[in-house]
Amino acid sequence: MSAKRMRVWPGSPYPLGANWDGKGVNFALFSENAEKVELCLFDEHGDREIQRIQLPEYTDETWHCYLPDARPGQIYGYRVHGPYAPDKGHRFNANKLLIDPYAKALVGGIRWHDALFGYRVGDPKEDLSFDSRDSAKYTYKCRVVDTAFTWGNDKAPGTPWEQSILYEAHVRGLTMRHPEVATENRGTFAGLATPAVVDYLRGLGITAVELLPVHAFVDEHRLAAKGQRNYWGYNSIGFFAPHPLYLAEGGLGEFKTMVHVLHDAGIEVILDVVFNHTAESDRLGPTLCFRGIDNRNYYRLQGDNYRDYLDFTGCGNSFNPHHPRVLQLVMDSLRFWVQEMHVDGYRFDLATTLAREYDQQYHVHAGFLDAVRQDPALSRVKLIAEPWDLGEGGYRLGGFPPGWAEWNDRYRDTVRRFWRGDAGQLSELATRTTGSSDLFERRGRRPWASINFVTAHDGFTLNDLVSYTKKHNEANQEDNVDGTNDNFSANCGVEGPTADRAISRVRFQQMRNFLATLLVSQGVPMLVAGDEFARSQLGNNNAYCQDSEISWIDWNDVGSEGRQLREFVRFLIALRRRHVVFRRSRFFHGGIIPGTEIKDITWLRPDGREFGEADWRTPTNHCIGFLLSGEAGDYHLTSAGEPEPDVTFLVVLNAGDIEVSFRLPNASGPGDWACVVDTAADPPTGGGPRVARGGSVTVPPRTFLMFEYASTDAA
Repeated sequence: MSAKRMRVWPGSPYPLGANWDGKGVNFALFSENAEKVELCLFDEHGDREIQRIQLPEYTDETWHCYLPDARPGQIYGYRVHGPYAPDKGHRFNANKLLIDPYAKALVGGIRWHDALFGYRVGDPKEDLSFDSRDSAKYTYKCRVVDTAFTWGNDKAPGTPWEQSILYEAHVRGLTMRHPEVATENRGTFAGLATPAVVDYLRGLGITAVELLPVHAFVDEHRLAAKGQRNYWGYNSIGFFAPHPLYLAEGGLGEFKTMVHVLHDAGIEVILDVVFNHTAESDRLGPTLCFRGIDNRNYYRLQGDNYRDYLDFTGCGNSFNPHHPRVLQLVMDSLRFWVQEMHVDGYRFDLATTLAREYDQQYHVHAGFLDAVRQDPALSRVKLIAEPWDLGEGGYRLGGFPPGWAEWNDRYRDTVRRFWRGDAGQLSELATRTTGSSDLFERRGRRPWASINFVTAHDGFTLNDLVSYTKKHNEANQEDNVDGTNDNFSANCGVEGPTADRAISRVRFQQMRNFLATLLVSQGVPMLVAGDEFARSQLGNNNAYCQDSEISWIDWNDVGSEGRQLREFVRFLIALRRRHVVFRRSRFFHGGIIPGTEIKDITWLRPDGREFGEADWRTPTNHCIGFLLSGEAGDYHLTSAGEPEPDVTFLVVLNAGDIEVSFRLPNASGPGDWACVVDTAADPPTGGGPRVARGGSVTVPPRTFLMFEYASTDAA
């Protein structure tokens, strides 16, 4: 980039950020409380500042200019002048180079140094002191981009919620050890777009990848000091820029190509986004972006002490989306990734924080929730809330408005406890596996509002869930105090890996039980990458800092049992996709369908009789069956409004330690029962004997059975 002095024109306060219009670049930065803003231009490597420009215009609280000589590729940052008065909420320090909140590309990285902090580290006055060192060589810098891209015939798959099957994955972890991903593309968006990876996802049958955070983020100082990284990425600093580590070529086009390729395969892309807090942490954190631009507006501060931050997240600060310009930033970011990058939806980390208003309480009509719901671009994509945070009243499962789905941790815990053999789980299990109507059946919400999962990135993998009774997080170097202790896990006889074939058989049977339960439950199932072939993290249930083989999926060490488990998952997904009875668009009510004698769902005891009140209340009951009537066609209507009947299925679950004789019910019309899933059998799918109506089967301990009613009507 030439060192020639740039011409400076007034420019426009809109749009915010650095925007190339084909002739020059407009720069615009919001700051209500700044006294002066300087734009710093750097050479093509970002090493040397070549020009500093005082933004000449201030319109509607936005500082702006236009550089007719600037081009895409120009590297820049800001210095913002104003009062340094932490007790009044102001932390301006023009010695700190700041990231543009609207930057669409970042270069370099964070190299931890005391100059990154606005105060003198170690000073007795802490953040009331002032540091005058220049931070430019230690921090991210921004790059002007040209967003042009040829999308061709790209079309969003538009998978209906009730047909969706989510696959939670990490861009880096999914591809770092994949043998068919080129070495230079491993850990990147280009790696995820590799044909072998895409073909695998399509062959598995999932409909959407839910990617852990891909916004630019920061590895915390304490992690860097230990040689670790914030692997999961829940520490955002830029809401428009992809994380540089995930780019093989360094451009937005790489991400767009990945989306285009996945769309061609019928797979949607959902992003896990972190707007609840930023990487600038608490009052002793670094000054990287928002803190130095307008701390008092970008963050929620203590009402009686502006020096301190409100923290509903456990990460030191809380972003402030009830300020109109901060809400605008969030909305502009969401629209950018939908309209410019073509993503298909979002999962919002600690979403309750985003919906806390001035009284610090969650509101179903919070400004953020209302803004999303009325937005013509965002209201049509998939929106998933993690419906809790760490603040008072933060657990809001079932409390988000229509149009939202929610991670259902009560489903996770109930299914885990049931298959572990805990007493008194049947009533809760029945509610969770039928879509959690107690939580979601209101205001026209449907069963898909429940995102069902047994495992997620946070916690044990499926294999570890049945291999460890306690967490083993020693590799995190936090004395094993991090991560939850409430795992509802069981090691099946020995802690960790074992050569005992009997224990291994039980573990794989339990994994099949979890997967089968998940994929026949009403709601939207979410799998975690690698669980389908029993990957392990060696008992680490909080691998957030493990950018290592602990977290990376090993595609070469699957083993025969893992391959069989993967085929089992493929079978279950295909079965679910073929049969609407497993993915109803309406809740069950257990009642007679008007004009028939058919119930939509019937809960059965082992003796074939219906469950009664006393049966639900008996804590020692570990075996239950439910009949899904395929003739109850009102559970799903075609686009023309016609009922869409299906096959009748019977599901039997025995989580006890003893075998149970189970009498199969009568069903409508002549026929018999064909076993399609038996998690105790080898193989676990098909091939079982047919059983006549009214006949009995023996259900082994810890076994999931499913039967399809096969008509013998001589048609």
